[in-house]
Order: sequence, then C-alpha cells, then structure tokens
Amino acid sequence: MSSIGRLCALALGAGMAAQGAAPVITDTALVPRFTIQSDLGVPNQIQYCTNLGQANWVVLTNLVVTQSPYWFVDVDAPPAPRRFYRVVVPVPSGMAIIPAGSFTMGNCMDSGEGLFDELPLHTVYVSAFYMEKHEVAKSLWGTVYQWAITNGYSFDHAGSGKGASHPVQELDWYDCVKWCNARSEQEGRTPAYYTSAAQTTVYRSGQSAVQTNWMNWSSGYRLPTEAEWEKAARGGLSGHRFPWGDTISESQANYYGNTGSYSYDLGPNGYNAVGQIGGTPNTSPAGYFGANGYGLYDMAGNVWEWCWDWYGGYSSGSQTDPRGPASGSYRVFRGGGWNGYAFYCRSAVRFGYGPATIYDYIGFRPVLPLGQ
Repeated sequence: MSSIGRLCALALGAGMAAQGAAPVITDTALVPRFTIQSDLGVPNQIQYCTNLGQANWVVLTNLVVTQSPYWFVDVDAPPAPRRFYRVVVPVPSGMAIIPAGSFTMGNCMDSGEGLFDELPLHTVYVSAFYMEKHEVAKSLWGTVYQWAITNGYSFDHAGSGKGASHPVQELDWYDCVKWCNARSEQEGRTPAYYTSAAQTTVYRSGQSAVQTNWMNWSSGYRLPTEAEWEKAARGGLSGHRFPWGDTISESQANYYGNTGSYSYDLGPNGYNAVGQIGGTPNTSPAGYFGANGYGLYDMAGNVWEWCWDWYGGYSSGSQTDPRGPASGSYRVFRGGGWNGYAFYCRSAVRFGYGPATIYDYIGFRPVLPLGQ
C-alpha cells in the first residue's frame, strides 16, 4: 500500500498541526484522546510520530470505520516526548477506494431510453473495496502474463493492445480470471479463484465455470461484481446517465459519436481521434480522459469491461453485495467501447457474452477487497 488518501496531523498539547479534508481529528487536549470523522466502510490507519521533521510514522492501529465520528484513545502514550497523530486511508498503488454505501442500480433516466434489462430500479448496498483506476493496460497485462506462463498458468489468448499504455483486449473471461489469480500469486497474495468449493486448487488453466462458493471473496485480485462495477462507475453521482452527468462528448470519453441519434451526444461524429495508433481498434491510452468522482478513468467508453456475474434479470428488492445468478450462459460486461454509440456508454447499460468470447473492444479492470 503506497498512497495516502487523506491525511491530518496534530501534536498533543500543541493543537492542530495540519489538517486535510478527511478523516478529521478533533477534540484534542493534553489527554491522547480524540474523535475522528471519516467515511463509513473505509479503512483508517492511525499513526503517530514524535518529530514531524523526520516523518517517521509508527502505526498504532488499523480499523474499518463502522460509525462516524468515533473515539480513539492512545492508552500507551508516554508523558514525553509529545506525539503527533495522523489518520491515513491506505490504498494499494494504482487503485482507488470505493466507499461503502447504497445506490440506485439501473436506468434512472426515462425508462423508454434504455433496454429492458436495465430495470426495475433497485437499491443496492455495496461494501467498500479497491478498484484499479485504469483499465488494465497492455504493458501490465504482459508483465503478469509472462510471469504466469512460466509458473503453471495457461491462457486461451495472449491478449492484444495498440500500445503499451492502451487497454489490453482480445481476451476472454477465463483469461481475465486466471490473470487475476496470477497477479495475486506474483505479489504474494492469496488468490481469489479456485476449481471447486473446497478451495484447495488454484484456478490456473482451462475453462472452468467458477461458482460463487469456489471463490475466496476476502483475498486476491478478482473481477468486480456487476453491482460493484456500476456503483464505481457512477462515482458517487446518483441519478445521472453518465459518470459525470447527463450529456457526453468526445472530450470526455472514447466512443463513436452519433449526434443525430441521441440528443445527449454532443459529438463530434465518428470515431474519437484521441490517442489512436493506426487503424482499428481505435482505443485511447488508459486514463487519457478525466476521472470520475472516485478517481476512476474510462468507466465509460474505450473498452467494455468483463464483470464477475452471470447475466440475468434484476430483482426489484433491495440487496446487499449481490453476486448475480448462481449459473448461466453469459458473463456480464459493462461500460461501452471505442466502437459503440453514446447510448452504450451509459452507466446502466449491460450486456452478456459467453465467457469464451473475445473481441477487440472488451478488456477489464480488477478489484481487491479491503485490507489487501
């Protein structure tokens, strides 16, 4: 974990030394006791040091916020030297934290503008998790792939990409799942996918219809559930067509402009020329366009992204961390791509293909559970 999401520091007996946006430490006096206000469902790491000039921070505790504000007491603090405190939201390198919370899933606009499978609207609570900021680029794919094929893994496809920084594509669902396991093992993490409910054999080869109970959901890289993906795509902005609002232009995403068909498409028309290398596929470098409210890039356009779930219909009831149907014929993919109209870049749109399907407009991005 390499990045500090939010930071504040204080010196006991000396008042507030520095403060970021959140988490916020308040109510500090000579006694090492203070309240912390933070987003629910996110990890907080409380640290201290005795010399801000040296910035040698010691970890006091790690916790996941279940109520806010909350009290923290440093029961082991000595009378001297004085301690400076800060709260860090630890986030793995290259990833963003998606806070826990509820959102309305499905087509929140005119019901006539979307597809039948985007309804009914329903409320979904999603626990906090980490998500890759960018679609997996060809360079990252290749690094893990080369390690994997020399360490017991086999893939259906080697993957393709227009450039090192462009998203990888032309790989199926099985390839993405095995790659996630390989990346976990390469980094010393416990893999998420196994070949049976016993979870004794790591899934490294072949085409396995991995079931929900074959998964270790608390560890390793994996594909996002469909609900996780949509919550992340919306970036905390509810009730809108796209991650940033209700209109789209080719300065915001890589898609095929068609202003004559969609009033919310501001164009220009045709393929987006940003970052193209040669002919099709007309992908752009991962992360070229602006991020959404959670710091995620290309959640609309560039390449579609595989998700965990089997494709199926929605329920009208409220749900908590849904993982989709128990079985099916198609795996979900989301987000729109470089060759699709603005219609397909909407946050609610969803499709399914057989898990062995490959196209040059489908890629992926992994997630990690908290604490990884």
